[in-house]
Amino acid sequence: MTVPPGSPSLHGGVAVGPDHADTRPVGRERESDEAHRRLSDPDGPRLVLVRGERGVGRTAFAHAVAERLRAAGATVLALDCVPGDDTRPLLLALRLVMALTERRPTRDHWPATEHRRQARTVTEAVRAAELHDGAAMAGLLRAALAQAGGAGPVVMMLDDLQHADAESLAVLQETDFPRLPPGISLLATAVGRSSGPGLRDAHTIVLPALGPDATTAMVARRLRATPDTGLARRVRELTLGVPGAVDALLTGWTRDGAVRVADGHAFVGARTPAPVLPDDDRFVTALEALGEPCRRVAGALSILWPLGGRTAELIAAATGLSAGAVGDGLRDLVAAEIVEHLPGPAPTPDGPAPDGPGPAGPGGRIRLPLVAHALRERLGPLERGRLSATAAEALWAARDAAGGTYGEGPPVVDLLDEPDAVAHLADRVAEAGSLVDRDRAVDELTAAARRLHPDPEGRGVLRWCRAVCHLVERPADRVTALHRYAKAAYNAGDHRTARTIAESVLRDLADVLDPSSLQDVAVLFTAATADDLDRRALSRLTTERWWAQLPLPDLVAVTGRALALGRLERWHEALDLLSRTEPVWGAEARTRAKPAYFRAVAELALGRPERFRAALALPEAPYLDPGHVHALATTMVDELLSGRDLRAAEALLAERGLTADVLAPHSLFLWHHLRGRWDEALEPARWMLANDRTATPTAAAHLVPARTAAVLLARGRPTSARRLLDAARGRPGGPLEYALDAVEADVLRALGDPAGAAGALRRGLDAADARGHVAGTGELWASLAEVHAEEGRPGEAAACLGRLERLAGLPDGDRTRLTYLLASARVLRPDDPATAHRRLREAVELARARRQPFETAVTLVAAAGAGAGPPGLLHEAYELFGTAGAALSRFRTRAAMREAGTAVPGRRQATVENERLLATLIAEGLTNRQVAAVLRLSEDAVANRLTRLFTRTGLRSRTEVVTAVLTPHHPVGLRDGPDGS
Repeated sequence: MTVPPGSPSLHGGVAVGPDHADTRPVGRERESDEAHRRLSDPDGPRLVLVRGERGVGRTAFAHAVAERLRAAGATVLALDCVPGDDTRPLLLALRLVMALTERRPTRDHWPATEHRRQARTVTEAVRAAELHDGAAMAGLLRAALAQAGGAGPVVMMLDDLQHADAESLAVLQETDFPRLPPGISLLATAVGRSSGPGLRDAHTIVLPALGPDATTAMVARRLRATPDTGLARRVRELTLGVPGAVDALLTGWTRDGAVRVADGHAFVGARTPAPVLPDDDRFVTALEALGEPCRRVAGALSILWPLGGRTAELIAAATGLSAGAVGDGLRDLVAAEIVEHLPGPAPTPDGPAPDGPGPAGPGGRIRLPLVAHALRERLGPLERGRLSATAAEALWAARDAAGGTYGEGPPVVDLLDEPDAVAHLADRVAEAGSLVDRDRAVDELTAAARRLHPDPEGRGVLRWCRAVCHLVERPADRVTALHRYAKAAYNAGDHRTARTIAESVLRDLADVLDPSSLQDVAVLFTAATADDLDRRALSRLTTERWWAQLPLPDLVAVTGRALALGRLERWHEALDLLSRTEPVWGAEARTRAKPAYFRAVAELALGRPERFRAALALPEAPYLDPGHVHALATTMVDELLSGRDLRAAEALLAERGLTADVLAPHSLFLWHHLRGRWDEALEPARWMLANDRTATPTAAAHLVPARTAAVLLARGRPTSARRLLDAARGRPGGPLEYALDAVEADVLRALGDPAGAAGALRRGLDAADARGHVAGTGELWASLAEVHAEEGRPGEAAACLGRLERLAGLPDGDRTRLTYLLASARVLRPDDPATAHRRLREAVELARARRQPFETAVTLVAAAGAGAGPPGLLHEAYELFGTAGAALSRFRTRAAMREAGTAVPGRRQATVENERLLATLIAEGLTNRQVAAVLRLSEDAVANRLTRLFTRTGLRSRTEVVTAVLTPHHPVGLRDGPDGS
């Protein structure tokens, strides 16, 4: 599902609110058909009772069924029961009689006798209610039902029957609905999956919670955006698919601005806490209505429940309630379906009664995790600390008895998988704080943090590191804890916290750390400042004066300054600093690794890659701890992916025993992008765009938006690509934007604006040249050469090729060489076809060796189109473009195949793709002339294709095409995948 027209959330990380306008139930088609069939059956009892747990959507379901019946000609009489109705005998029966008596829409034309009869019936019903005369009311209701059935189908919808008075329910029980006229039916709802009010002869439909797919569909409808896998998973985990809980969760998150949308996809941070349900929420009021001891028991249960069979005993010990009171509270909570029983030992004599609801065990858990979170957060800090201390000590005792050690997880907890068991105990220890043994708490939290590091799902490493900082007292232990906390914050994306802590260590605790550790802190501080996008502060870190105010060794100051200069792309200054100070930082292997790498990257950016290539062997690895080697290796992988050297990145990961799973989001995007797995690449890209976290800590800072825009262009979305590029641009003096300029030029060329493309390319090259930056500029020179050649400027094209040829001679991998071969072949083809063919054949061989699907496909098309390879290359390219989902590239390849006289595979699929691409371009707001430029067709051909699209789909205007594109089940609707965007 994508975002409908008018939504403010198409691109760029926009916060959204839930859409409550569409109240249609999701995932209830089978139950709806069943209810409709039962209520419409003239030979059936025509009574349907809809049950389900609180928040499952009974009311919305009943209204949807009633609307179907109303559309078929039935009159629907809807009556809602509310709390307090049960104290007024025969109230519901009276309301039914009055509604049935007054239902006719033509009553103004009734004779006077009919009006008098109606008034008399109402008067008698009121008197029966006042006298509590159930028999009289039953007779009046039967008469009203009999008369109503003669004027067309009537559906009585009674919502929330659990609030109805007992006397009215008895009247309904006595009413023989099967003997009433066929036009009468009753649709009622009641809370509770198994208990509560019933109706004789009624067919009961129990609405279950939504399954995973239906829950995701509901989230998509509410947010008007496709939820990413992380958001969908968290919603399912917190709500268990209960629609009312889903609504409450999304409302809370959007109220806090936690849900972000980019390119039609919704995200919420892994570490974003669940919102606390407000006091008027249905789940909270249901608990409040039970009073004490239920509220205290439920609050304690939200923390202590994982202890299983000992839960009731520990609740009593922690709260001061008697075992009987705890048992009563548990029984009432289970009866109200707020708590569900868990296995446990038999009840004590003064515990829950054996005939109470649910199993006999005293353990229980709040059914909905979102409600458990709300109850836990409502506890005061002291109460929560005491309960957490009770849980921690009980789990420690169980582990001690079993002979366990830190990090193995509490063996007594069988209700959670092992990682969650570790997280649960660590959370309890962190909340208990000084109420438990400090040293043991520190050991426990440290072990848990190490075990779950880097914690991409936000289980709690950051919380535990923060708690350790509050617990440790010795200076040496404190600085170690602060350093660990700063690293955890940096890994979690909390760069402001990371730089604040790191700076405090550098200023106040430098005397506790050795130079190597201080160097690590300085690097962390500088990187966090850069990633916090504070370029003014980063500029200060390049000065000797700033570092001189701190009690730090020269090694630390030089390292921090060099990194700051590099992140500001002041490569010459970084090299000058490192060259002058090499005796300071180059003497010892462990402290040499980082400055040496900074020097290698600076030379790489300036077009001298030799030192960087040598650094890939990690000669200092034997002198570094595994964490440092891991960090250095993944940083090198970033640079390799930045330079499109996938083979070297794969080799480096394999050599260090690492997999792509360890990579940061920006690295994963680059990794999947080069491998042609664009759908997988777009997921982290959209998350980064939504959260304004797109900067890459490499020599090129704008790769994520640039390459994402390139994907959008290849999928037929030039306007979206241009919008993304514009949003990614920063202020003057910010990171170089040549990567953005290169893709912008591609967009402008696609739209038929070569002059604009040349301007964008020259802008990027001039900015890079001003800073001496060379790496990555080959693509701009190649594109500019092609633009000049197309415009009939061979001299300028040759000059660009000359610059590109010099870059292609550098030992920086094969990407620039491939770029040169393709560009020079295109420029030379008219005058020197033999040389062009030779270079294209070399390009094909090189592209195949590099194993990057999209790059290979582009090369194959170029070779086949120039006659440098057989037409079969087009078929291979066509399949590769399809794997990546490059719809526009596939369209152009189909045209090349037809021009070459080769058959296009899958004629029907090709037609569908053509129509979908045309509709996408129209939805992008392109004119017929622009569409013609993008598709390389005439305007008349575009007009004819658009006419055929209108004829086949029944669409009548461009506006309707836009709506259809954004409707997933429409024939031209977009879908994520190889044939969509």
